[in-house]
Amino acid sequence: MGHHTDNLFLETLPQPYQNSFCSRLEEVSLPAGTVLYEAEQVPRYAFFITSGVASKMVSMSDGRSAEIGLAGSEGVVPCYHLLGGEPTGPARCVVQMQVKAFRIPFPDLVKEVQRSEPLRQLLMKCAQRRSMILSQLTACNRLHDAEQRLARWLLTAHDLTVTTSISLNQGLLADILGARRTTVTLAAGALRRRKLISYRRGNIQILDVPRLKAAACECYETVRNLFQNYYG
Repeated sequence: MGHHTDNLFLETLPQPYQNSFCSRLEEVSLPAGTVLYEAEQVPRYAFFITSGVASKMVSMSDGRSAEIGLAGSEGVVPCYHLLGGEPTGPARCVVQMQVKAFRIPFPDLVKEVQRSEPLRQLLMKCAQRRSMILSQLTACNRLHDAEQRLARWLLTAHDLTVTTSISLNQGLLADILGARRTTVTLAAGALRRRKLISYRRGNIQILDVPRLKAAACECYETVRNLFQNYYG
């Protein structure tokens, strides 16, 4: 594996440790719908995403789900499982837009985090950023309407994938936003009527990024800044 990995976490590791660590990773391509880890289970692998997006989801007993975090090429998935204590949690992580990644068996990474100070320090920074983003999204999901949150999510996905074409059906969007399908239909319809997006057969096309930013809540810029200065 070469020096350039397209994953910010791996790129931030110091040399020559970066080369040594990366030589142990396996490259994989994972389609939308792939579960990276299940709730309340120890992950089999840890992933360093190089392209695509995965959502961290929490499901309730009535079957409803809500997204509590979005992961791209900035870090490692999972993250808090590696901090010590019980390596499980209430969330599952699902690929939303096809992912390419490097992976390593989760037990191997746990041992490496215990052994390597540079890896451990970077993991702590990653966990801190994820925690800040989670806090912002918690407030966003409580205080902002579905149209603002949909605009925010589409823009964040656009930033992480550098694409204006996003394939998601209404069921997935409803789970991501923690809203009813009818609510998502109304929100998407409102953005479409304003010619900010087009939407057909599960494909959303962002038509006007600047105006979509104006339609999003303030949380978009806050989360964007956290992603941009991830290990600062």
